[in-house]
Amino acid sequence: MFGGGRKNEKPSDAIKPENAPKKGGGGSVTGFDPEGLERAAKAARELDGSRNASAAIELIKSQEATKQHEHAAKRAEMDAYAQQTRAQNIEREAEEARKTLDAQTQHERHRAEYMDELERKRQVDMLNAQKYMQEEQLKKQEEMVARQEEMRRKTADHEAALRTKTELAKAKAEADGRIRQERENHDLIVAKLKAEAIEKRDTVLKGIADAGKMVGEGLQTYLDDTTKLRNTAFTVTGIAVGVYTARTSIGIAGRFVESRLGKPSLVRETSRFTASQLVREPVKTFKHTFGIGRSETDALNGIVLENSLESQLRKIAVSTANTKKNRAPFRHLLLHGPPGTGKTMFARGLAQHSGLDYAVLTGGDIAPLGRDAVTELHKLFDWAKTSRKGLLLFVDEADAFLQSRETTKISEDQRNALNAFLFRTGTESDQFMMVYASNQPSQFDPAIMDRIDEMVEFGLPSTEERRKMIAMYIDKYLLKPPTWAKAVQTEDIGEVEIEKVVQETEGFSGRAISKLAIAWQAAAYGTEGAVLDKATFFQTVEQHKRSMSTKEVWLKDAEFRAEQLTIDA
Repeated sequence: MFGGGRKNEKPSDAIKPENAPKKGGGGSVTGFDPEGLERAAKAARELDGSRNASAAIELIKSQEATKQHEHAAKRAEMDAYAQQTRAQNIEREAEEARKTLDAQTQHERHRAEYMDELERKRQVDMLNAQKYMQEEQLKKQEEMVARQEEMRRKTADHEAALRTKTELAKAKAEADGRIRQERENHDLIVAKLKAEAIEKRDTVLKGIADAGKMVGEGLQTYLDDTTKLRNTAFTVTGIAVGVYTARTSIGIAGRFVESRLGKPSLVRETSRFTASQLVREPVKTFKHTFGIGRSETDALNGIVLENSLESQLRKIAVSTANTKKNRAPFRHLLLHGPPGTGKTMFARGLAQHSGLDYAVLTGGDIAPLGRDAVTELHKLFDWAKTSRKGLLLFVDEADAFLQSRETTKISEDQRNALNAFLFRTGTESDQFMMVYASNQPSQFDPAIMDRIDEMVEFGLPSTEERRKMIAMYIDKYLLKPPTWAKAVQTEDIGEVEIEKVVQETEGFSGRAISKLAIAWQAAAYGTEGAVLDKATFFQTVEQHKRSMSTKEVWLKDAEFRAEQLTIDA
Protein backbone atom coordinates (compact mmCIF):
# COMPACT_ATOMS: atom_id res chain seq x y z
CA MET A 1 0.00 0.00 0.00
CA PHE A 2 2.82 2.41 0.85
CA GLY A 3 5.33 1.00 -1.57
CA GLY A 4 8.13 0.80 1.08
CA GLY A 5 6.84 -1.80 3.53
CA ARG A 6 8.29 -5.05 4.33
CA LYS A 7 7.71 -7.92 1.93
CA ASN A 8 6.80 -10.48 4.62
CA GLU A 9 4.15 -8.16 6.14
CA LYS A 10 0.61 -9.42 5.75
CA PRO A 11 -2.05 -6.93 4.91
CA SER A 12 -4.58 -8.72 7.00
CA ASP A 13 -2.64 -7.93 10.13
CA ALA A 14 -3.04 -4.20 9.61
CA ILE A 15 -6.82 -4.22 9.45
CA LYS A 16 -7.58 -6.63 12.24
CA PRO A 17 -9.53 -5.15 15.06
CA GLU A 18 -7.53 -4.33 18.12
CA ASN A 19 -9.76 -6.27 20.44
CA ALA A 20 -10.05 -9.34 18.19
CA PRO A 21 -9.51 -12.54 20.24
CA LYS A 22 -6.55 -14.75 19.69
CA LYS A 23 -6.73 -17.81 17.51
CA GLY A 24 -7.23 -20.96 19.32
CA GLY A 25 -9.72 -19.39 21.71
CA GLY A 26 -7.13 -17.86 24.03
CA GLY A 27 -7.58 -14.57 25.84
CA SER A 28 -7.60 -12.91 29.17
CA VAL A 29 -10.30 -13.28 31.65
CA THR A 30 -11.23 -9.60 31.28
CA GLY A 31 -11.54 -9.88 27.48
CA PHE A 32 -8.47 -7.65 26.72
CA ASP A 33 -6.26 -8.95 23.85
CA PRO A 34 -2.63 -7.87 24.28
CA GLU A 35 -1.65 -9.24 20.90
CA GLY A 36 -3.42 -6.51 19.13
CA LEU A 37 -1.57 -3.91 21.12
CA GLU A 38 1.67 -5.64 20.33
CA ARG A 39 0.91 -5.77 16.69
CA ALA A 40 0.09 -2.10 16.72
CA ALA A 41 3.34 -1.30 18.42
CA LYS A 42 5.14 -3.47 15.96
CA ALA A 43 3.42 -1.79 13.04
CA ALA A 44 4.29 1.59 14.48
CA ARG A 45 7.97 0.60 14.75
CA GLU A 46 7.94 -0.71 11.21
CA LEU A 47 6.22 2.43 10.00
CA ASP A 48 8.79 4.60 11.72
CA GLY A 49 11.56 2.66 10.04
CA SER A 50 9.92 2.85 6.64
CA ARG A 51 10.94 5.35 3.98
CA ASN A 52 7.36 6.35 3.35
CA ALA A 53 6.61 6.95 6.96
CA SER A 54 6.19 10.69 6.58
CA ALA A 55 4.03 10.27 3.52
CA ALA A 56 1.89 7.76 5.30
CA ILE A 57 1.51 10.12 8.22
CA GLU A 58 0.48 12.93 5.95
CA LEU A 59 -1.93 10.61 4.19
CA ILE A 60 -3.36 9.59 7.53
CA LYS A 61 -3.64 13.24 8.50
CA SER A 62 -5.36 14.06 5.28
CA GLN A 63 -7.66 11.11 5.74
CA GLU A 64 -8.33 12.24 9.25
CA ALA A 65 -8.99 15.78 8.06
CA THR A 66 -11.30 14.44 5.38
CA LYS A 67 -13.11 12.41 7.97
CA GLN A 68 -13.33 15.47 10.18
CA HIS A 69 -14.77 17.48 7.25
CA GLU A 70 -17.19 14.69 6.56
CA HIS A 71 -18.14 14.59 10.21
CA ALA A 72 -18.52 18.41 10.18
CA ALA A 73 -20.70 18.20 7.04
CA LYS A 74 -22.78 15.47 8.64
CA ARG A 75 -22.96 17.54 11.81
CA ALA A 76 -24.08 20.60 9.77
CA GLU A 77 -26.56 18.42 7.92
CA MET A 78 -27.81 17.09 11.21
CA ASP A 79 -28.06 20.63 12.58
CA ALA A 80 -30.00 21.73 9.45
CA TYR A 81 -32.23 18.70 9.78
CA ALA A 82 -32.71 19.50 13.45
CA GLN A 83 -33.57 23.12 12.60
CA GLN A 84 -35.94 21.96 9.85
CA THR A 85 -37.50 19.55 12.29
CA ARG A 86 -37.85 22.34 14.86
CA ALA A 87 -39.41 24.62 12.16
CA GLN A 88 -41.77 21.86 11.14
CA ASN A 89 -42.62 21.29 14.76
CA ILE A 90 -43.23 25.01 15.23
CA GLU A 91 -45.39 25.11 12.06
CA ARG A 92 -47.23 22.00 13.14
CA GLU A 93 -47.77 23.49 16.57
CA ALA A 94 -49.00 26.73 14.95
CA GLU A 95 -51.35 24.75 12.69
CA GLU A 96 -52.61 22.81 15.68
CA ALA A 97 -53.05 26.08 17.58
CA ARG A 98 -54.92 27.59 14.63
CA LYS A 99 -57.15 24.54 14.35
CA THR A 100 -57.72 24.68 18.07
CA LEU A 101 -58.59 28.40 17.80
CA ASP A 102 -60.93 27.69 14.87
CA ALA A 103 -62.55 24.90 16.81
CA GLN A 104 -62.94 27.18 19.80
CA THR A 105 -64.35 29.94 17.56
CA GLN A 106 -66.75 27.50 15.90
CA HIS A 107 -67.76 26.22 19.28
CA GLU A 108 -68.30 29.76 20.58
CA ARG A 109 -70.30 30.62 17.45
CA HIS A 110 -72.46 27.51 17.80
CA ARG A 111 -72.86 28.27 21.45
CA ALA A 112 -73.83 31.90 20.66
CA GLU A 113 -76.28 30.72 17.96
CA TYR A 114 -77.76 28.20 20.35
CA MET A 115 -78.09 30.85 23.06
CA ASP A 116 -79.62 33.24 20.50
CA GLU A 117 -82.04 30.54 19.37
CA LEU A 118 -82.94 29.86 22.97
CA GLU A 119 -83.45 33.59 23.54
CA ARG A 120 -85.62 33.91 20.44
CA LYS A 121 -87.60 30.87 21.44
CA ARG A 122 -88.01 32.33 24.90
CA GLN A 123 -89.17 35.64 23.37
CA VAL A 124 -91.58 33.80 21.07
CA ASP A 125 -92.91 31.78 23.98
CA MET A 126 -93.25 34.99 25.98
CA LEU A 127 -95.07 36.71 23.10
CA ASN A 128 -97.30 33.69 22.60
CA ALA A 129 -98.05 33.69 26.29
CA GLN A 130 -98.82 37.40 26.22
CA LYS A 131 -100.97 36.90 23.13
CA TYR A 132 -102.79 34.04 24.81
CA MET A 133 -103.33 36.15 27.92
CA GLN A 134 -104.58 39.07 25.81
CA GLU A 135 -106.89 36.77 23.85
CA GLU A 136 -108.19 35.26 27.05
CA GLN A 137 -108.69 38.73 28.51
CA LEU A 138 -110.39 39.91 25.32
CA LYS A 139 -112.58 36.81 25.32
CA LYS A 140 -113.54 37.48 28.92
CA GLN A 141 -114.30 41.11 28.08
CA GLU A 142 -116.41 40.02 25.11
CA GLU A 143 -118.25 37.54 27.28
CA MET A 144 -118.80 40.24 29.88
CA VAL A 145 -120.05 42.66 27.23
CA ALA A 146 -122.28 39.94 25.81
CA ARG A 147 -123.69 39.22 29.27
CA GLN A 148 -124.23 42.92 29.87
CA GLU A 149 -125.88 43.28 26.47
CA GLU A 150 -128.07 40.26 27.19
CA MET A 151 -129.05 41.74 30.56
CA ARG A 152 -129.74 45.11 28.93
CA ARG A 153 -131.81 43.45 26.21
CA LYS A 154 -133.79 41.47 28.76
CA THR A 155 -134.32 44.62 30.79
CA ALA A 156 -135.45 46.51 27.68
CA ASP A 157 -137.77 43.65 26.71
CA HIS A 158 -139.20 43.59 30.21
CA GLU A 159 -139.68 47.37 30.21
CA ALA A 160 -141.31 47.18 26.77
CA ALA A 161 -143.60 44.39 27.94
CA LEU A 162 -144.56 46.41 31.00
CA ARG A 163 -145.08 49.53 28.90
CA THR A 164 -147.19 47.59 26.40
CA LYS A 165 -149.21 46.06 29.18
CA THR A 166 -149.72 49.47 30.74
CA GLU A 167 -150.72 51.04 27.42
CA LEU A 168 -153.13 48.20 26.70
CA ALA A 169 -154.68 48.57 30.12
CA LYS A 170 -154.91 52.34 29.65
CA ALA A 171 -156.44 51.98 26.19
CA LYS A 172 -158.88 49.38 27.44
CA ALA A 173 -159.88 51.63 30.32
CA GLU A 174 -160.33 54.64 28.01
CA ALA A 175 -162.35 52.55 25.53
CA ASP A 176 -164.54 51.19 28.27
CA GLY A 177 -165.06 54.74 29.56
CA ARG A 178 -165.99 56.09 26.12
CA ILE A 179 -168.35 53.17 25.49
CA ARG A 180 -170.03 53.65 28.84
CA GLN A 181 -170.26 57.40 28.24
CA GLU A 182 -171.72 56.92 24.75
CA ARG A 183 -174.25 54.43 26.09
CA GLU A 184 -175.28 56.86 28.77
CA ASN A 185 -175.51 59.86 26.31
CA HIS A 186 -176.88 57.96 23.28
CA ASP A 187 -180.29 59.65 23.25
CA LEU A 188 -178.76 63.14 23.57
CA ILE A 189 -176.23 62.52 20.75
CA VAL A 190 -178.91 61.19 18.37
CA ALA A 191 -181.15 64.19 18.98
CA LYS A 192 -178.26 66.57 18.41
CA LEU A 193 -177.24 64.92 15.09
CA LYS A 194 -180.83 65.03 13.84
CA ALA A 195 -181.10 68.75 14.62
CA GLU A 196 -177.80 69.54 12.87
CA ALA A 197 -178.81 67.54 9.75
CA ILE A 198 -182.16 69.35 9.49
CA GLU A 199 -180.51 72.73 9.85
CA LYS A 200 -177.84 71.94 7.23
CA ARG A 201 -180.44 70.69 4.72
CA ASP A 202 -182.51 73.83 5.10
CA THR A 203 -179.43 76.02 4.61
CA VAL A 204 -178.33 74.19 1.44
CA LEU A 205 -181.81 74.25 -0.09
CA LYS A 206 -182.14 77.95 0.60
CA GLY A 207 -178.69 78.65 -0.94
CA ILE A 208 -179.54 76.66 -4.07
CA ALA A 209 -182.82 78.51 -4.44
CA ASP A 210 -181.13 81.91 -4.06
CA ALA A 211 -178.35 81.04 -6.53
CA GLY A 212 -180.75 79.72 -9.13
CA LYS A 213 -182.89 82.78 -8.81
CA MET A 214 -179.85 85.10 -9.19
CA VAL A 215 -178.39 83.19 -12.18
CA GLY A 216 -181.75 83.06 -13.92
CA GLU A 217 -182.31 86.79 -13.50
CA GLY A 218 -178.74 87.57 -14.77
CA LEU A 219 -179.03 85.23 -17.77
CA GLN A 220 -182.42 86.69 -18.68
CA THR A 221 -180.99 90.21 -18.55
CA TYR A 222 -177.93 89.18 -20.64
CA LEU A 223 -180.02 87.45 -23.30
CA ASP A 224 -182.31 90.45 -23.59
CA ASP A 225 -179.23 92.74 -24.36
CA THR A 226 -178.11 92.04 -28.00
CA THR A 227 -175.12 94.39 -27.76
CA LYS A 228 -173.55 92.34 -24.95
CA LEU A 229 -174.12 89.16 -26.92
CA ARG A 230 -172.33 90.59 -29.99
CA ASN A 231 -169.39 91.92 -27.93
CA THR A 232 -169.00 88.58 -26.17
CA ALA A 233 -168.87 86.70 -29.47
CA PHE A 234 -166.22 89.11 -30.84
CA THR A 235 -164.14 88.82 -27.67
CA VAL A 236 -164.15 85.00 -27.61
CA THR A 237 -163.28 84.88 -31.32
CA GLY A 238 -160.43 87.36 -30.84
CA ILE A 239 -158.99 85.39 -27.92
CA ALA A 240 -159.07 82.13 -29.91
CA VAL A 241 -157.43 83.77 -32.94
CA GLY A 242 -154.76 85.36 -30.69
CA VAL A 243 -153.92 82.09 -28.96
CA TYR A 244 -153.63 80.22 -32.27
CA THR A 245 -151.55 83.00 -33.84
CA ALA A 246 -149.23 83.16 -30.82
CA ARG A 247 -148.66 79.41 -30.82
CA THR A 248 -147.99 79.34 -34.55
CA SER A 249 -145.69 82.37 -34.37
CA ILE A 250 -143.74 80.94 -31.45
CA GLY A 251 -143.24 77.63 -33.31
CA ILE A 252 -142.12 79.39 -36.49
CA ALA A 253 -139.78 81.69 -34.54
CA GLY A 254 -138.37 78.75 -32.59
CA ARG A 255 -137.66 76.79 -35.75
CA PHE A 256 -136.12 79.88 -37.31
CA VAL A 257 -133.88 80.51 -34.31
CA GLU A 258 -132.96 76.85 -34.15
CA SER A 259 -132.07 76.76 -37.84
CA ARG A 260 -130.05 79.97 -37.63
CA LEU A 261 -128.50 79.90 -34.17
CA GLY A 262 -128.97 76.35 -32.95
CA LYS A 263 -126.76 73.33 -33.60
CA PRO A 264 -128.07 69.95 -34.82
CA SER A 265 -127.48 67.02 -32.52
CA LEU A 266 -125.31 65.28 -35.12
CA VAL A 267 -122.77 68.10 -35.20
CA ARG A 268 -119.87 67.41 -32.83
CA GLU A 269 -117.99 70.64 -33.48
CA THR A 270 -118.67 73.74 -35.54
CA SER A 271 -117.28 77.21 -36.12
CA ARG A 272 -120.80 78.69 -36.30
CA PHE A 273 -121.96 80.45 -33.15
CA THR A 274 -124.96 79.06 -31.30
CA ALA A 275 -127.67 80.95 -29.41
CA SER A 276 -125.87 80.50 -26.08
CA GLN A 277 -122.68 81.92 -27.60
CA LEU A 278 -124.66 84.83 -28.98
CA VAL A 279 -125.88 85.64 -25.47
CA ARG A 280 -122.44 85.24 -23.90
CA GLU A 281 -120.34 86.93 -26.63
CA PRO A 282 -122.57 89.17 -28.80
CA VAL A 283 -119.71 91.30 -30.18
CA LYS A 284 -117.57 88.31 -31.17
CA THR A 285 -120.60 86.60 -32.71
CA PHE A 286 -121.42 89.70 -34.75
CA LYS A 287 -117.83 90.01 -36.03
CA HIS A 288 -117.68 86.32 -36.91
CA THR A 289 -121.07 86.36 -38.63
CA PHE A 290 -120.22 89.31 -40.87
CA GLY A 291 -116.52 88.53 -41.26
CA ILE A 292 -115.28 91.68 -39.50
CA GLY A 293 -111.58 91.58 -38.62
CA ARG A 294 -111.02 88.15 -40.18
CA SER A 295 -107.68 87.63 -41.89
CA GLU A 296 -107.05 84.90 -44.43
CA THR A 297 -105.13 81.97 -42.97
CA ASP A 298 -102.99 79.29 -44.53
CA ALA A 299 -104.91 76.05 -45.06
CA LEU A 300 -101.81 74.02 -44.14
CA ASN A 301 -100.83 76.04 -41.08
CA GLY A 302 -99.26 73.69 -38.53
CA ILE A 303 -99.44 70.67 -40.89
CA VAL A 304 -96.26 68.96 -42.14
CA LEU A 305 -96.80 66.92 -45.31
CA GLU A 306 -94.88 65.44 -48.18
CA ASN A 307 -94.09 67.98 -50.91
CA SER A 308 -96.31 66.55 -53.64
CA LEU A 309 -99.23 66.12 -51.22
CA GLU A 310 -98.74 69.65 -49.91
CA SER A 311 -98.79 71.01 -53.44
CA GLN A 312 -102.02 69.12 -54.23
CA LEU A 313 -103.74 70.37 -51.08
CA ARG A 314 -102.71 73.98 -51.72
CA LYS A 315 -104.28 73.79 -55.15
CA ILE A 316 -107.49 72.45 -53.57
CA ALA A 317 -107.46 75.29 -51.00
CA VAL A 318 -107.03 77.97 -53.69
CA SER A 319 -109.71 76.35 -55.86
CA THR A 320 -112.18 76.20 -52.95
CA ALA A 321 -111.58 79.83 -52.01
CA ASN A 322 -112.15 80.96 -55.60
CA THR A 323 -115.24 78.74 -55.85
CA LYS A 324 -116.75 80.50 -52.85
CA LYS A 325 -115.89 83.94 -54.25
CA ASN A 326 -117.48 83.11 -57.60
CA ARG A 327 -120.48 81.37 -55.98
CA ALA A 328 -119.89 78.24 -58.04
CA PRO A 329 -120.86 74.71 -56.93
CA PHE A 330 -118.39 73.15 -54.52
CA ARG A 331 -116.47 69.98 -55.24
CA HIS A 332 -116.66 67.16 -52.70
CA LEU A 333 -113.44 65.60 -51.33
CA LEU A 334 -112.39 62.26 -49.90
CA LEU A 335 -109.38 62.28 -47.55
CA HIS A 336 -108.22 58.73 -46.87
CA GLY A 337 -105.25 57.26 -45.06
CA PRO A 338 -104.10 56.04 -41.62
CA PRO A 339 -105.40 57.78 -38.49
CA GLY A 340 -103.58 60.85 -37.21
CA THR A 341 -102.11 61.96 -40.54
CA GLY A 342 -103.73 65.44 -40.61
CA LYS A 343 -107.06 64.91 -42.40
CA THR A 344 -109.21 66.74 -39.84
CA MET A 345 -106.63 69.52 -39.43
CA PHE A 346 -106.63 70.11 -43.18
CA ALA A 347 -110.45 70.21 -43.30
CA ARG A 348 -110.52 72.94 -40.64
CA GLY A 349 -107.72 74.84 -42.30
CA LEU A 350 -109.47 74.57 -45.68
CA ALA A 351 -112.67 76.04 -44.22
CA GLN A 352 -110.82 78.92 -42.54
CA HIS A 353 -108.74 79.62 -45.63
CA SER A 354 -111.81 79.63 -47.88
CA GLY A 355 -113.93 81.75 -45.52
CA LEU A 356 -116.39 78.91 -44.91
CA ASP A 357 -117.98 77.75 -41.72
CA TYR A 358 -117.17 74.16 -40.87
CA ALA A 359 -119.00 71.44 -38.97
CA VAL A 360 -117.70 68.04 -37.88
CA LEU A 361 -119.79 64.91 -37.47
CA THR A 362 -118.80 61.27 -37.13
CA GLY A 363 -120.31 58.33 -38.96
CA GLY A 364 -120.65 56.35 -35.74
CA ASP A 365 -123.28 58.81 -34.40
CA ILE A 366 -125.85 57.97 -37.08
CA ALA A 367 -126.56 54.28 -36.40
CA PRO A 368 -127.59 54.71 -32.70
CA LEU A 369 -130.31 57.19 -33.73
CA GLY A 370 -132.37 54.43 -35.35
CA ARG A 371 -135.56 55.81 -36.92
CA ASP A 372 -134.66 59.38 -35.91
CA ALA A 373 -131.55 59.31 -38.10
CA VAL A 374 -133.45 60.42 -41.23
CA THR A 375 -135.03 63.38 -39.40
CA GLU A 376 -131.70 64.44 -37.90
CA LEU A 377 -129.98 64.26 -41.30
CA HIS A 378 -132.61 66.51 -42.86
CA LYS A 379 -132.22 68.96 -39.96
CA LEU A 380 -128.47 68.90 -40.52
CA PHE A 381 -128.69 69.78 -44.22
CA ASP A 382 -131.40 72.38 -43.60
CA TRP A 383 -129.12 73.95 -41.01
CA ALA A 384 -126.17 73.81 -43.43
CA LYS A 385 -128.11 75.76 -46.06
CA THR A 386 -128.72 78.64 -43.62
CA SER A 387 -125.02 79.54 -43.40
CA ARG A 388 -124.32 82.96 -44.93
CA LYS A 389 -120.71 82.08 -45.68
CA GLY A 390 -121.25 78.52 -46.85
CA LEU A 391 -120.51 75.39 -44.83
CA LEU A 392 -117.79 72.76 -45.09
CA LEU A 393 -119.36 69.58 -43.68
CA PHE A 394 -116.61 67.19 -42.55
CA VAL A 395 -117.70 63.57 -42.04
CA ASP A 396 -115.08 61.77 -39.95
CA GLU A 397 -115.03 57.95 -39.92
CA ALA A 398 -117.39 58.07 -42.85
CA ASP A 399 -117.03 54.34 -43.58
CA ALA A 400 -118.97 53.59 -40.37
CA PHE A 401 -122.11 55.12 -41.92
CA LEU A 402 -121.67 55.12 -45.68
CA GLN A 403 -121.00 51.39 -46.12
CA SER A 404 -122.06 49.56 -49.23
CA ARG A 405 -125.68 48.40 -49.24
CA GLU A 406 -124.84 45.40 -51.41
CA THR A 407 -121.94 43.74 -49.54
CA THR A 408 -122.79 44.75 -45.96
CA LYS A 409 -125.71 43.66 -43.84
CA ILE A 410 -127.22 46.89 -42.49
CA SER A 411 -130.48 47.53 -40.71
CA GLU A 412 -133.49 49.09 -42.34
CA ASP A 413 -133.02 52.29 -40.35
CA GLN A 414 -129.40 52.60 -41.55
CA ARG A 415 -130.52 51.96 -45.12
CA ASN A 416 -133.14 54.71 -44.85
CA ALA A 417 -130.60 57.11 -43.34
CA LEU A 418 -128.13 56.36 -46.14
CA ASN A 419 -130.84 56.95 -48.75
CA ALA A 420 -131.72 60.30 -47.12
CA PHE A 421 -128.03 61.28 -47.16
CA LEU A 422 -127.72 60.33 -50.83
CA PHE A 423 -130.84 62.37 -51.62
CA ARG A 424 -129.46 65.53 -49.93
CA THR A 425 -126.04 65.19 -51.60
CA GLY A 426 -127.19 64.07 -55.05
CA THR A 427 -126.83 67.45 -56.74
CA GLU A 428 -124.06 70.03 -56.70
CA SER A 429 -124.50 72.86 -54.24
CA ASP A 430 -122.99 76.29 -53.71
CA GLN A 431 -124.18 76.29 -50.08
CA PHE A 432 -122.18 73.44 -48.58
CA MET A 433 -119.14 71.32 -49.38
CA MET A 434 -118.76 67.67 -48.30
CA VAL A 435 -115.37 66.40 -47.10
CA TYR A 436 -115.18 62.72 -46.16
CA ALA A 437 -112.42 61.12 -44.07
CA SER A 438 -111.95 57.37 -43.91
CA ASN A 439 -109.35 54.73 -43.12
CA GLN A 440 -111.14 52.15 -45.32
CA PRO A 441 -112.67 53.94 -48.33
CA SER A 442 -113.12 50.63 -50.14
CA GLN A 443 -116.19 49.96 -47.96
CA PHE A 444 -118.06 53.02 -49.34
CA ASP A 445 -121.32 52.56 -51.17
CA PRO A 446 -120.91 53.02 -54.95
CA ALA A 447 -123.37 55.94 -54.87
CA ILE A 448 -121.12 57.74 -52.37
CA MET A 449 -118.07 57.12 -54.54
CA ASP A 450 -119.99 58.66 -57.43
CA ARG A 451 -120.51 61.87 -55.42
CA ILE A 452 -116.79 62.27 -54.65
CA ASP A 453 -115.05 64.66 -57.06
CA GLU A 454 -111.45 64.34 -55.83
CA MET A 455 -109.57 61.89 -53.60
CA VAL A 456 -106.46 62.71 -51.58
CA GLU A 457 -104.36 60.06 -49.86
CA PHE A 458 -102.63 60.97 -46.60
CA GLY A 459 -99.71 58.65 -45.85
CA LEU A 460 -97.50 58.22 -42.80
CA PRO A 461 -94.74 60.85 -42.59
CA SER A 462 -91.36 59.99 -44.04
CA THR A 463 -88.00 60.73 -42.40
CA GLU A 464 -87.92 64.36 -43.50
CA GLU A 465 -91.51 65.02 -42.39
CA ARG A 466 -90.87 63.36 -39.02
CA ARG A 467 -87.79 65.55 -38.56
CA LYS A 468 -89.84 68.69 -39.20
CA MET A 469 -92.70 67.51 -36.97
CA ILE A 470 -90.43 66.64 -34.04
CA ALA A 471 -88.70 70.02 -34.28
CA MET A 472 -92.06 71.80 -34.53
CA TYR A 473 -93.63 70.00 -31.55
CA ILE A 474 -90.49 70.34 -29.40
CA ASP A 475 -90.63 74.07 -30.05
CA LYS A 476 -94.40 74.15 -29.40
CA TYR A 477 -94.63 72.06 -26.21
CA LEU A 478 -91.13 72.21 -24.67
CA LEU A 479 -89.19 75.31 -25.60
CA LYS A 480 -91.94 77.84 -26.39
CA PRO A 481 -95.18 76.67 -24.75
CA PRO A 482 -98.15 79.04 -24.28
CA THR A 483 -97.65 81.97 -21.93
CA TRP A 484 -99.41 80.23 -19.03
CA ALA A 485 -97.20 77.11 -19.29
CA LYS A 486 -93.64 76.75 -18.02
CA ALA A 487 -90.84 76.19 -20.52
CA VAL A 488 -88.94 72.89 -20.28
CA GLN A 489 -85.19 72.81 -19.67
CA THR A 490 -83.39 70.18 -21.78
CA GLU A 491 -80.13 68.56 -20.73
CA ASP A 492 -77.73 66.87 -23.17
CA ILE A 493 -80.37 66.84 -25.93
CA GLY A 494 -79.07 68.08 -29.25
CA GLU A 495 -79.27 67.39 -32.94
CA VAL A 496 -77.72 63.93 -32.56
CA GLU A 497 -80.38 62.82 -30.04
CA ILE A 498 -83.20 64.33 -32.10
CA GLU A 499 -81.93 62.60 -35.23
CA LYS A 500 -81.87 59.29 -33.34
CA VAL A 501 -85.49 59.82 -32.33
CA VAL A 502 -86.35 60.62 -35.97
CA GLN A 503 -84.97 57.23 -36.99
CA GLU A 504 -86.68 55.36 -34.12
CA THR A 505 -90.13 56.85 -34.80
CA GLU A 506 -90.56 55.22 -38.19
CA GLY A 507 -94.23 54.32 -38.60
CA PHE A 508 -95.42 57.11 -36.26
CA SER A 509 -98.25 59.31 -37.48
CA GLY A 510 -98.37 63.04 -36.93
CA ARG A 511 -100.76 62.58 -34.02
CA ALA A 512 -98.44 59.99 -32.43
CA ILE A 513 -95.48 62.39 -32.69
CA SER A 514 -97.59 65.14 -31.14
CA LYS A 515 -98.51 62.83 -28.24
CA LEU A 516 -94.83 61.92 -27.87
CA ALA A 517 -93.92 65.60 -27.46
CA ILE A 518 -96.72 66.03 -24.91
CA ALA A 519 -95.35 62.98 -23.05
CA TRP A 520 -91.90 64.63 -22.99
CA GLN A 521 -93.50 67.74 -21.51
CA ALA A 522 -95.36 65.71 -18.87
CA ALA A 523 -92.17 63.82 -17.94
CA ALA A 524 -90.34 67.14 -17.51
CA TYR A 525 -93.15 68.60 -15.40
CA GLY A 526 -92.81 65.57 -13.14
CA THR A 527 -89.35 66.78 -12.04
CA GLU A 528 -88.32 69.73 -9.97
CA GLY A 529 -87.50 72.62 -12.28
CA ALA A 530 -89.17 71.03 -15.36
CA VAL A 531 -85.96 69.36 -16.62
CA LEU A 532 -85.88 66.76 -19.42
CA ASP A 533 -82.64 64.77 -19.54
CA LYS A 534 -81.37 62.42 -22.21
CA ALA A 535 -82.33 59.21 -20.40
CA THR A 536 -85.95 60.30 -19.88
CA PHE A 537 -86.01 61.58 -23.47
CA PHE A 538 -85.27 58.12 -24.91
CA GLN A 539 -87.23 56.18 -22.26
CA THR A 540 -90.38 58.05 -23.28
CA VAL A 541 -89.77 57.11 -26.92
CA GLU A 542 -89.37 53.42 -25.99
CA GLN A 543 -92.58 53.48 -23.93
CA HIS A 544 -94.51 54.96 -26.87
CA LYS A 545 -93.09 52.34 -29.24
CA ARG A 546 -94.17 49.53 -26.89
CA SER A 547 -97.63 51.09 -26.58
CA MET A 548 -97.97 51.31 -30.36
CA SER A 549 -96.89 47.67 -30.74
CA THR A 550 -99.50 46.59 -28.18
CA LYS A 551 -102.21 48.58 -29.96
CA GLU A 552 -101.28 47.02 -33.30
CA VAL A 553 -101.60 43.54 -31.77
CA TRP A 554 -105.02 44.44 -30.37
CA LEU A 555 -106.16 45.84 -33.72
CA LYS A 556 -105.03 42.71 -35.54
CA ASP A 557 -106.91 40.54 -33.03
CA ALA A 558 -110.04 42.66 -33.46
CA GLU A 559 -109.80 42.43 -37.26
CA PHE A 560 -109.32 38.67 -37.04
CA ARG A 561 -112.39 38.30 -34.80
CA ALA A 562 -114.42 40.50 -37.16
CA GLU A 563 -113.38 38.34 -40.10
CA GLN A 564 -114.35 35.20 -38.19
CA LEU A 565 -117.74 36.68 -37.34
CA THR A 566 -118.24 37.62 -41.00
CA ILE A 567 -117.32 34.09 -42.11
CA ASP A 568 -119.64 32.54 -39.52
CA ALA A 569 -122.46 34.82 -40.61
